[in-house]
Amino acid sequence: MAILFTKGLPRVAGPLQPMTPLAGVIDDQIYEQRLTTINLITNHLAQVTPADVYIYEYDWTPDGAGWVATAAHGSGDANWWVARLYRINAQSGEMREIYAPKWQMEDPHVSPDGKNVAIIEGLMSDAGVTGGDIFVVPINGSSNGGVARNITPNLKASPSSLAWTSPDHVVFAENVDGNSGFGSVSTTGGDAQTLWTGEEVAAADAWGSGGSFSSDGTVTAVIRQSAGTPPEVWAGPIGKWKQITHLNSGIQPAWGAMRNIHWQNGSTRVEGWLMLPKGFVPGKPYPLVVSVHGGPSSACMSHWNEGFTGAASAMGYFVLCPNPRGSYGQGEAFTQANVKDFGGGDYRDIMAGIDAVSKEYPIDPKRIGLRGHSYGGYMTMWAETQTQRFAAAVAGAGLSDWLSYYGLNDIDEWMIPFFGASVYDDPAVYAKSDPMHFVKAVKTPTLILVGDRDGEVPMEQSVEWWHALKTLKVPTRLVVYPNEGHEFVKPADSHDYNLRTLEWFDEWFTKASAD
Repeated sequence: MAILFTKGLPRVAGPLQPMTPLAGVIDDQIYEQRLTTINLITNHLAQVTPADVYIYEYDWTPDGAGWVATAAHGSGDANWWVARLYRINAQSGEMREIYAPKWQMEDPHVSPDGKNVAIIEGLMSDAGVTGGDIFVVPINGSSNGGVARNITPNLKASPSSLAWTSPDHVVFAENVDGNSGFGSVSTTGGDAQTLWTGEEVAAADAWGSGGSFSSDGTVTAVIRQSAGTPPEVWAGPIGKWKQITHLNSGIQPAWGAMRNIHWQNGSTRVEGWLMLPKGFVPGKPYPLVVSVHGGPSSACMSHWNEGFTGAASAMGYFVLCPNPRGSYGQGEAFTQANVKDFGGGDYRDIMAGIDAVSKEYPIDPKRIGLRGHSYGGYMTMWAETQTQRFAAAVAGAGLSDWLSYYGLNDIDEWMIPFFGASVYDDPAVYAKSDPMHFVKAVKTPTLILVGDRDGEVPMEQSVEWWHALKTLKVPTRLVVYPNEGHEFVKPADSHDYNLRTLEWFDEWFTKASAD
C-alpha cells in the first residue's frame, strides 16, 4: 500500500491550516511529504521518494511498478503552484520528470494501458480547488518536448476531477455555468460530450463537482445536494444514480429559494446564484448582501447552506453570490480573464450583477452590503475604495496591501501566474489593484475578521486595513481569532464569525433605514 507521509511535521499540512508561529532563529527547515509504502504482511514502512521533494498527488501505474505524481522541491505549502509531473520507480525511488505545465495541475491518472497520464491543467489559485482543461501526457514523454495535448480546448466548462473508462476515453466532473455536471471526451479527437448536468451539486467534498469513480470509470459515488435538498450519498452510472443514504430525510431548508441568474457586463456574460429571503413577498423592499467567493479560481454553486447565506436569507436578506471573470464554470479563457486585472473587470462584473438584480427584484438601495473571505475579502476592501454604494462591509482574511502581503505570506508562488512577475519586478501591475493606494476614498463601515495564524493571507493585512480605516474615522471593528488559519478549524469560531457578520449588517442596515 502507498501513502503520503510527512515525518515530524509540527502542524497539520496545508496552507489553509494554522501556521506555526515564528520564534527564535528562522531557518529553511522544510518538512517533505514523501511517497511511502507499507508492506501489509510485515507492516514494514519505507519512505521511497527523495527527502528533498514534496509529493502532492499520485496514481499507481497498472503494472504496480511505480507511480506518476505531481511534486516540487522545497516548501510544500508554497510550491504546489510550480509542481511538475514525474514518473517514480517504486523500488528505487528514482523520479523522472515527464511534464512541466504552463499553469497548475491536479488529479493525475494513468490510462488502463499504462501509456498516458490525464491531468487537469489551468490557472488555479488554491490547491485542491480544481478547474482547467484536460491534458494527456505520454508516460514516457519528455518535459521539454511539448508532448502534452489539450483534449478539451473549446470546453465552456471547468473540469474538476477525472477518470479513464478505456485507454482512449476519459470521463470527468465539471462546473457548467455554475451547475454541476459530468462529461466525457476521447483522447483521439472530437469535442467533449455532456453526460449529465443539474443544479444539485454532485461532489465528493464541499469544493465543487466531483465523485469517487470505480476502477473502470463507469460507476460513481457522489454526494448530491442543493440549496433546497440536503446532502445524501448516491451511487451508480453517471446520471443514473440511486440514493444510498437517507440520513437527512424530512429536513427542510430554513432559508429561501435559490436561483441561477445571468447578466451582462458589456460583452461579458456573467453568472451567479441568488438566494431569496425566507418568505419572500414580491414588491416588498429587502436588503441585499453580495457574498464574493474565495479564490479567485473557484465558483459559487447551489449547496445546502447552513452558514452565512442561509442565515442571512432567514433574516430576510437577498444574498447574491456572483461568479465574475476569474471564476470557474465558463471555460479556461473566462477563468484567465482577470490576469493582471484584479479589481478591474471582476469588480465591474460584480457591480453589474447588483444592477441586474436590483432591476429584477425589490432591493432597497440603502441596504446593500458586501462581504467575502480571502479573495472575497480582498474584493470587499477593493470595492469600498471604488464606491460608496454599500451600507456595510465585512472583510474576512482580506488582502489590503500587495507589497507587504508579498513579503509576509507563505504561498507567494500563486501570485506570479496572476500578475506575471513578482511585486519587486513589476510593482506597477500590483499597485493599480492595491486597496491601500486608494484607502482614503473609503467611507463604508467595515468589520474585519481574521485568524492570527493565517499563512495564506496573514493577519497583518487585516491589521493594516483596520488601522487605516480607524485613522480615517471610518466605523470599523477588528476581530482576531487565536490559533486559527485561513480556514477556521474550530466550530465555535466559525459560528462566531458568521454571527458577528450578521449582527454587523443588521446594525448598519437598521441605521440606513432610519436615515
